[in-house]
Amino acid sequence: MSEPRSPFPSALENERPQPVWIIRPPRQRWWLYVLFFALTIFSTLVVGARMQFNFMQHQPVLSLNDDTVSLFPLGWVLQEPSNLLLGLPFSLTLMFILFAHEMGHYLYARHYRVYATPPFFVPFPSLIGTLGAFIRIKSPIPSRAALFDIGIAGPIAGFIPACIALLVGLSLSHPVIGPEGSYIQLGFPLAFDLAARLLHTGVPLSSLSLHPIAVAAWVGMFATALNLLPGGQLDGGHIVFSISPRLHRWVSVLAVLALVPLGRYFWSGWLLWAAMLVITRRHPDVPHRPSVSGIRRWISVLGLLMLTLTFARVPLTPHPDQKLWPELRDDAHDAIHWLRDNSRRLIHRD
Repeated sequence: MSEPRSPFPSALENERPQPVWIIRPPRQRWWLYVLFFALTIFSTLVVGARMQFNFMQHQPVLSLNDDTVSLFPLGWVLQEPSNLLLGLPFSLTLMFILFAHEMGHYLYARHYRVYATPPFFVPFPSLIGTLGAFIRIKSPIPSRAALFDIGIAGPIAGFIPACIALLVGLSLSHPVIGPEGSYIQLGFPLAFDLAARLLHTGVPLSSLSLHPIAVAAWVGMFATALNLLPGGQLDGGHIVFSISPRLHRWVSVLAVLALVPLGRYFWSGWLLWAAMLVITRRHPDVPHRPSVSGIRRWISVLGLLMLTLTFARVPLTPHPDQKLWPELRDDAHDAIHWLRDNSRRLIHRD
């Protein structure tokens, strides 16, 4: 027999169930990611074709001795589309290194249930055909340990294939043959010197016509060094903040103070990165407890070692007789005129 129900509603009966709000990530514009990925492959194929052409001529890969192959030879490639195949070694190697770096961040973000966008590639008509790739983290990071893992996973994931590409590319490189002309000299980090000694190249790195795979390794290591700069919201800054939030501010200041004289006396590009560290000096809030300890502190030493192996005081040195930016401007101007003229021919074709 059931108990009689009271005519007065209980407190539990008066309580209405509260709605549960589910925060869902916004819809991704996948077509935009795919479009920029394809454009980046195309732009790296263009510059890779120029590098492969110079390599086959036993010239420095950034040589400008031949008028038919400029810094960004879009017209030369489009006139003979099969020339794009020459750029495959450089393009595929570089894209894999950049993709591995960003996927290291992305996968660890997914592991900690942190919402992050897929890798976004940026094409650019430059010496290497791209400005790199990035992901955006759009939700709070739950702990310092998660911040450390997400921050260092990218450099490690990109550094490993860059080292493999370095060994393969250097083994395929050969000495420069012919008179010295106008070219851009790459500044080599410590990793290149160690690899050259291991492979017994026999000639200085500056006298080698680097295989495009080795150039892709150089770009990957340069990107690793930039990301590992210990300050701001770069990967190195995330690592420092996860180890000591209080130390992050002072390390960022020291990094800027170190980059300013490097930019003044060695390579002016360091001034741009010093300014970027100043702009991004404030790190997003992350719970201070629990702290990072144990094996992660030892892995942070690995991050410092990677920075040491990939850092070059002078990444690029243009030839004294070469004007780099006017050359890029003229290349872009010629490419635009070539595209305009051929588009008109297609439109007005009967």
